[in-house]
This record gives sequence, C-alpha cells and structure tokens, in this order.
Amino acid sequence: MPDLQDVSSYAEAGVDLREAEDLTIRLKKLVESTRTSGTAGEFGAFGGRFQVDEATDLVASADGVGTKVLVAAASGIHHTVGEDLVNHCVNDILAEGAEPLFFLDYFACGRLQADVAEAVIGGVARGCRNNRCALIGGETAEMPGVYEPGTYDLAGFIVGRRIWDLPGKDAVRPGARLIALPSNGLHTNGYSLARRVLFDNMGLQPTDAFPGSEQSVAEVLLKVHRSYLDALRPALDQRSITAIAHITGGGIPGNLNRVLPEDVNAHVDGTTWTPQSEFLELAQKSGLGPKEMFSTFNMGIGLIVVAEPDRVTDVLDSAEAAGLAPFDCGEIRVGDGEVLLDGI
Repeated sequence: MPDLQDVSSYAEAGVDLREAEDLTIRLKKLVESTRTSGTAGEFGAFGGRFQVDEATDLVASADGVGTKVLVAAASGIHHTVGEDLVNHCVNDILAEGAEPLFFLDYFACGRLQADVAEAVIGGVARGCRNNRCALIGGETAEMPGVYEPGTYDLAGFIVGRRIWDLPGKDAVRPGARLIALPSNGLHTNGYSLARRVLFDNMGLQPTDAFPGSEQSVAEVLLKVHRSYLDALRPALDQRSITAIAHITGGGIPGNLNRVLPEDVNAHVDGTTWTPQSEFLELAQKSGLGPKEMFSTFNMGIGLIVVAEPDRVTDVLDSAEAAGLAPFDCGEIRVGDGEVLLDGI
C-alpha cells in the first residue's frame, strides 16, 4: 500500500508558495521602475492597467495552466486546456472591471505533433469564441532538451478594455458581504499536489476511477476552468459590485486578501458550503489539514464578489441567471487586512 502521507505540503509536491511570495516582493521594485505616464493600477492586482487616453483604459494579464498540461498529456485529452487558459485570463481581467478584446497563446513542446497542437489551440479558440475575444496571434515553439517528447506547456496573454469602474479595495468597508461563485473543480491550481497524491502515491492511471467518484481521474482533473464573465455582467452593469477576487493559486486566503485594505478583515464562513467531493478525497488521501488545503486549492469557490448588503440580491440574481448557484459566504469586518476562515 502506498504511503499516503508522503505529501504533507504543496512544497513537498514541488511548489514552494513561500518562495513564490518572496519572489513577488523582489519583483515589485523592478516592475515599478518601469512605470510610464500611462501606467495605472497597482502591483499585485489581478491584471495590469494602462491608460492609453481618457477614453481607453486597457487591462492585460498573462498566465498558464500549470501542470494541468501533464494530466492532459498523460490522458491524451488535449482539447480542454486551451479553454482553461482563456477562461483563467478572462477572470483575471474581469476582476479589474475589463471585458476581453484579444488573446495570444504560447505553445511550447519537446517534439511538435500537429494533431496535439491543433487540439490544444483549438481549445484556445473555443475559449475565445465563448468569451467574444479575438485570437489574434501566438507562438509555437519546438524545444527538444527543454521539454521531453510528448509533453508541452501552454501560456497566454490577454488584453481587455476596462468598461466597469469598480470601486475596488479602497471602497471595501466593514459590513460588506462576500458572495461566492462555485468553481468547476480544481480549475487550474493545485495540480502538482493532486498528481503527486493520485499518480505517484496511489498509483492511479488517468483512466482509473477517481476516488469516491464514478468519473475517471482524467474527467475530474480536466474539468474546464469556469469563466464568470457572463455570470457577473448584469451585476457589473448595475454597478452592484465593489470588488472581485479570482480564487486561483494560493486559494481563498491568497487571493481575497488582494482586494482588502489594511483596516479590514474578510471573514469567510466555512459552514456555508461543502467543497466538491474531489477536494474532500484529496484531503483524505494526502493527509493535508484544512489550512494547507485552503491555501492550495480553491475548495469549491472560483470567485468571490464583495458587495454592499443592499446589492447582494443583484449579484445573486446575476449569477443565477447564468446557471450558477452563488451564495453568501461571509462578511467584511474591522481588522488588519487578513482573510479569516471561520468554522474551518
């Protein structure tokens, strides 16, 4: 029987979040040294803003899908990760009040296989169509020696136009409510740990049943990262949203804190929802505690909206009209800029 306690942290699975945080601090000075007259926003936001002129406020973001591509490669299912990539980037600029304009992809591999590349980039194109975003270009790189044959990496760059003037973190005050929009599984984070548990420790294959599920490991892990653009558009048009946090790497604590001023805390009520079964199974099989799980995975929440109490219904109605099941998951109180997971 494999030792299921081998993975006691995300760092042991190969991803050191503390090192990533340290690098972010180091990079801040480098990034801020390049500011020009058009630079807007602040370092650490979900997207970078650039004010072209009074009428044109652009938001850009670059991202990847992490080691989810290894699950795609191992399973031979290549058509979903491109859609993951686009939706992830769309949500990031949505958090800054922008709708997408155009997208560029970067596909790198050890040995080019046209059918695989076509399937991957086909997913990018589908994601762009679904979000009404133009795929205007990209790069395909074949790099033997950097990537093993049969493996690839995928990243993307998005530019959008800021059409919703979100009040943002400076307007987040005590009494505001936190509205959660459910995720569609792991989305694009926590895969190094999930692969370590499922493939290395448990010895499962992509076609095997996911623990506690009738679906295969591949089906569960390759669920597409959800786009929240259409789910929030009506509420944004009504100016009912104060701030948005896209829950990605770092989980709820590492992303909700990005929209908090230093004089408030976000109290997330962990009794208001039950994470999807895949998270519960990963916790059990890995032996990870709640703190590590919530700092690694989205735990069933893909995005959190901050809204004033009299605007909560607008946000709930907006998301429900798109087929989601949003819920109130907490509130903002006086504090010191922390995210507190109550009841967890």
